[in-house]
This record gives sequence, structure tokens and C-alpha cells, in this order.
Amino acid sequence: MTVGAHYKKGTQVMRIGLVLLGLLLSQVSYAVGEYTQHPLTLAFIDKMVDQHHFNRKQLLGLFAKVEKKQNILEAIARPAEKVKPWYEYRKIFITNERIAQGVQFWRENQAILSEVERKYQVSAKMVVAIIGVETGYGRNTGKYRVLDALSTLAFDYPPRADFFVKELEAFLLLTKQQQQDPLSLTGSYAGAMGYGQFMPSSVRNFAVDYNGDGVIDIWHNKGDAIASVANYFKANGWQYRAPVFTLAKKTANFNEQLLNTKAKPSRSLNELRSLGISPLSGDYPATSPVEALSYQVENGWEYWLGFNNFYVITRYNRSQMYALAAWQLGEAIEDARSK
Repeated sequence: MTVGAHYKKGTQVMRIGLVLLGLLLSQVSYAVGEYTQHPLTLAFIDKMVDQHHFNRKQLLGLFAKVEKKQNILEAIARPAEKVKPWYEYRKIFITNERIAQGVQFWRENQAILSEVERKYQVSAKMVVAIIGVETGYGRNTGKYRVLDALSTLAFDYPPRADFFVKELEAFLLLTKQQQQDPLSLTGSYAGAMGYGQFMPSSVRNFAVDYNGDGVIDIWHNKGDAIASVANYFKANGWQYRAPVFTLAKKTANFNEQLLNTKAKPSRSLNELRSLGISPLSGDYPATSPVEALSYQVENGWEYWLGFNNFYVITRYNRSQMYALAAWQLGEAIEDARSK
């Protein structure tokens, strides 16, 4: 091979190497500042500038620091695990440790809980139970930066993009209003925040500045967190000292298609009695709207009637088993506290 041929071949190799290096560098730079180049992000920034008068340069600088979280996409896209039967699900939330921690949380925050119960007419035991189920009384509020979580799901998870875009909008409006650094706030992989795991829109609609310092702090301020949960329940129609659940019995001819309909209770207690299901014990108003429910236990099925307050708990979390678990935890904490 001649010297010219060697030179020509070396030049081609160098060119290929430079092209590959350029491609690699372009990919690296895209990964570092991915959301400043993402077309959905740019459209979102346009909206925030046009509708809410945000500063474009500041938003571009903010999103340059946002990290796409692949583990969030994997978690939310993972096929749902088989739903546990009630008797297994219950064991997750109603444990001796969680009950004892609930008693301690109640004792430590007695004054706040009492004042909040009087003001919002929501049972303290229900507020304590919700915080216990959601975060173990603040022990586990989530480690993801909320801005990372919401951006990842808004711009890279099409099945629920509309929902998370709205939550991202609410989050930026919230942090602007409260003069908080959007990169400093942490939460769950879905962007839920604080003791009660509020999504940003719920913070804006229901969270409360309990101590009047001008900042709604559901991450560190127990007063704000407790009052916010109570206000959420009040706004969704909680009826003070009204029944939540009662065990029920049914006849053999009861139509089981009426069980667990996931609708707002609409049939009266009298109507359900005529159809073949009624309270196991106790005296309840005949006109009370109720929902017939069934839950699997180890040796068969339990039947319950859920009242309006049961439905209010499902506004916090749509799972009917969650509602029963939270209520039973509250009952267990109150019982343990009174001993």
C-alpha cells in the first residue's frame, strides 16, 4: 500500500471517529439539559409565560436543572400487582407499631388536633389515621424532587400526561405564590407532598396556613399538615360524628352486583334492607344513603355498609379498602389512646 493510500485511510478513520464523537457529545448534552429541548416542555413554558406571566428565561434556567427520572417511568408503567384480598391488605396498615405511633403522634399534637377538630368538625382520629397511612406520621414523605417527578410524568408519560401537566402548572404557581424554590421541595414519585401526601392542586385548593406565617408548609409544620387534611375532608362533605361504616348481614337472595359499585352512596338504608342487606347491629336513620360493600377475609367474606363519610375518605384515595383500613386504624388508635 502506498503512503498516499495509508494517509487516505487514516483520514477516513479520523472522520468517522469525529462523527461518532460528535454524536456521543450531542446525546450527552441532550441528556444533561433534556427538558430545555423537549418540545412539550417548550410548549408548557409558552403557556406559563402567556397565561401566568412567568419569565421565560427563568423557566428555561429552571428546566435546565430538571432531571428525567427513568425509575419513575418504570414504576408508574409497571403492571399493577395483583390486588391483595382485604385480610392481607389490612395487615399492611393496621399494625401494633402504627397504632402505637399514632397514639404518640396524637399525644404530641394534642392541642393542635383538638383545635382543628373544633374548627373543621372533622374527627381527630381520622386525621391522625390518614397521616399514619400516608407517611407513617411524617416519617416517609418521599425523597424525589417534586419538579423532577412531575416533569418526567408530564413530558414523558403519555397515558397520564394531561393530569401531570396540570399538576406541574399548579406546582409552579404554588411555589411562585409562596416564594419557594421549586427545586427544593420533595415528595413521592408521583409528586405527592408532605405529611398528608397532597398533589399540588390539592395544596392550592385545600391546604391551610394554620400558624398564619404566610407560608403553607405541609412538609415540616405539623399544624399546617393536620389542618390541611381536616380541611380536605370538610370540603368534601365530612359529617361530624356521623357513622362511617357498620358491619352488615345479607340474605341469600341479595343481588351481589350491588356490592362495591364505587359510586356515591345513593340508596337509602331502608331500600337496601328491602333488597336483603342490613346492619348487623346498631340503630341508624332509615333514610341514610349507604353503599353495600364486601371484603374478603381468610374464611369467607365480610359485608359492610358505608355511609357518606366512607365516601369522603374515598375522595382522598379512591380505593374502598383504603377507606376501611384508614377508618379502622383511627378506631384502633382511639381505643389504644383511651386505655
